[in-house]
Amino acid sequence: MYNSTHDTMTGNEHGIDTGTDRRRAIVTEELSKVYGDTTAVDGLDLTVDRGTVYGFLGPNGAGKTTTIRMLTALLTPTSGTGHVAGASITGREGIIEHIGYLPESPPIHEEFTAREQLEYHGGLRNMEPADIDDRINTLLDRFDLLDDADDRITTYSKGMRQKTGLIQAIMHEPDVVFLDEPTAGLDPRAARTVRETITDLVAGDTTVFLSTHILPVMEEVATEVGILYDGELVAEGPPKELKDRMETGAESTLEDVFLEVTTDAVDDNS
Repeated sequence: MYNSTHDTMTGNEHGIDTGTDRRRAIVTEELSKVYGDTTAVDGLDLTVDRGTVYGFLGPNGAGKTTTIRMLTALLTPTSGTGHVAGASITGREGIIEHIGYLPESPPIHEEFTAREQLEYHGGLRNMEPADIDDRINTLLDRFDLLDDADDRITTYSKGMRQKTGLIQAIMHEPDVVFLDEPTAGLDPRAARTVRETITDLVAGDTTVFLSTHILPVMEEVATEVGILYDGELVAEGPPKELKDRMETGAESTLEDVFLEVTTDAVDDNS
């Protein structure tokens, strides 16, 4: 049985000024999204500190992608409020300079080369041309794409496209990076580079909002984990604290916590 004594708290309960508190990278209050008779996200309260990795877990259909799309101002909430890096999530223009986003399918133009794609993105983010070149070369080299940078993306494997999308998400050094399954399609060496990159981003005071089904990755890099089920946050806390709440008398993993919490949620909803 999972002991869920740790209740999530809203920004106001913490005494947080959701729009201006610079210690907080992400704050939402009662954030909801409804489609007709279906509630995809239900009264979500989040508080994510700067310079941390927030791991966002949940089964398929739990509302994770809907939440991320609201936090990146790609989807308008039905109700509730949210701020990312102090900017309201209801205004795409105000938030765009503060965030980077890698969705499950990277938003890249297949007719471009990787270098052309990244130069285009850097221009959209108002980066200086010299900075664009430096960042592109540094990151392409880090992800072992430098030799392929001038090939058309249409010739790339899934893993190469994924790495291009990740570089695009972080090259302009945003305050908050949203990563949805960043290691999908990557070989073990590239997946390790992603984990190391996440660690480096956080060391530089960037906040990473990470959604993945690969729980060992989450367990390795996440500062705090939130588990979403049926649009509601059903558990939240540091990975060790979540595992310690498992009442099994044995050493638990994040997978054990995930399975137990979502099973409890199913039972509660029955």
